[in-house]
Amino acid sequence: MLSMTGFGSARVEIDRGDAEAAVFVEARAVNHRYLDVRVRAPARLLDHASAVEEAARKRLARGRIEIALRLDGSMPGAVQLDRERARAAYSALKDLRDELAPAEAVPLTLLASVPDLFVADGDQDRTALRDVVLRAAEAACDDLSQMRAREGAALAADLHARLKTVNALTADIGPRTEVVVEEYRERLKGRLTRLMQGSDVELDDSRLEHEVALQADRADISEELTRLSSHTEQFGDLVGAGDDPVGRKLDFLLQEMGREVNTIGSKVGDVQITRSVLDLKAELERLREQVQNVL
Repeated sequence: MLSMTGFGSARVEIDRGDAEAAVFVEARAVNHRYLDVRVRAPARLLDHASAVEEAARKRLARGRIEIALRLDGSMPGAVQLDRERARAAYSALKDLRDELAPAEAVPLTLLASVPDLFVADGDQDRTALRDVVLRAAEAACDDLSQMRAREGAALAADLHARLKTVNALTADIGPRTEVVVEEYRERLKGRLTRLMQGSDVELDDSRLEHEVALQADRADISEELTRLSSHTEQFGDLVGAGDDPVGRKLDFLLQEMGREVNTIGSKVGDVQITRSVLDLKAELERLREQVQNVL
């Protein structure tokens, strides 16, 4: 079992001769119904954000994943001027000058405000940097997955313990239903006996048993108990199913378990069973809160 939350980080050195530089990546995961990957990167690494997102989606499932890229150290490299872009920009400025103020000069310093005229690296350096960024991102995602596994083991232990409580409460309800029917027979018989005191009418045992049988049929919860036991067994199997995503299946089973418990509570008007039903609802709610953290 894997937890929905986790944290991972990685640092990969950049081999640039005498320069000391590295790419540092942090990956954080929080609860989310689907897989939502968000990458934050400085301008120097922004071109690689989409590749990092794709790598994260291949390694991670569900949750909101926030990945932060950072460049540590200096990145030397030849700064190149995009001459064609510069010529086009300067020509456009001169055309605007001729239209608005023909006598004015067009200083070259205006080109400093034109974005993307200078390229820090050539294609070879950009490819090498992307390789480093991806290795750091993949390592951070793997580190995140390892933490998810550790937290998932703790969640599994807690879910198993709470499931034992659910099974114990369910086991108490079954034998109690037989006692409830017998108690109803005695109450009904006592009430009828009191009503017939001083009269010539005799108690019809067959009629009494018929009424008791009707009440027993209305309060029969054997099917609900069977389904509830089946759901809890499936729940336990999923908790021990390894690292496959099971959070949605567990949440569905909890909904079904809650439906059976509600039906039991509505069918049987017994104080002890009602207490067990309330305890079951409370424990199922605790399970539901934990399952929200399961991948």
